[in-house]
Amino acid sequence: MVRKLLVVAVFLIAALGLFYILFPQIKSQDSSAYQNISVQEFENNLKNNPFVVDVHTPEQEHIPGTDLFLDYTKVSENLDKFPKDKNTEILVYCRSGSMSVKAAQELTNAGYTNVKNLIGGKNAYDEVHQGINLTPNTIDLGIVIYGDVARTAFTLTNNTKKDVNIQRVTTSCSCTSAVIEKNTLTPGESTEVSVSFDPAVHKDDTDLGDITRTIFIETDHVNFSKVESTITANVIKK
Repeated sequence: MVRKLLVVAVFLIAALGLFYILFPQIKSQDSSAYQNISVQEFENNLKNNPFVVDVHTPEQEHIPGTDLFLDYTKVSENLDKFPKDKNTEILVYCRSGSMSVKAAQELTNAGYTNVKNLIGGKNAYDEVHQGINLTPNTIDLGIVIYGDVARTAFTLTNNTKKDVNIQRVTTSCSCTSAVIEKNTLTPGESTEVSVSFDPAVHKDDTDLGDITRTIFIETDHVNFSKVESTITANVIKK
């Protein structure tokens, strides 16, 4: 009986050791383990002002909010570039998620207790954010005096994997005009859309009070043929 128990114990220890060899990143919830997170969790954590690190080699275009770029093989020799507080939340990513696993482990080995790795890396992030975006969604011009011309600007970004051509820029009213800086955007490229609002253009009271006007941008992308944003204002006469 004792011999059988000994055999079972040896088997369990061997199986546990094999498990950790095959899945080194899967550990118990202790201070030495980093956490794998999704794109949604990554974005939610960005609200907490974490320290964000891109470790992809060679250097790639970074996710907005990135604090540091570092070769994933150089983490241990560049710890002075990381926060001194070992409890600081650190978000690590690369292009696909493989390099960042190694970097996250290096950081936990160095004593950092709140390290999180983006599953799928920037590829996953880009897939979630793919599209053509005109930002922000709305700009409030506040109080605009009738007779004055208010000006503002939006940013158009091509978050797709192909070049995009701008075919048309229009607005919902002749009191509002929009001019785009570039008519062709490569993947990841942005351009400015300048907007002006003249409430007196109709020479009547049409544009008095609270107003909303829309800017439309049409593209040659089959899945994102039109994007739009709005301006709001409270127009008053002196």
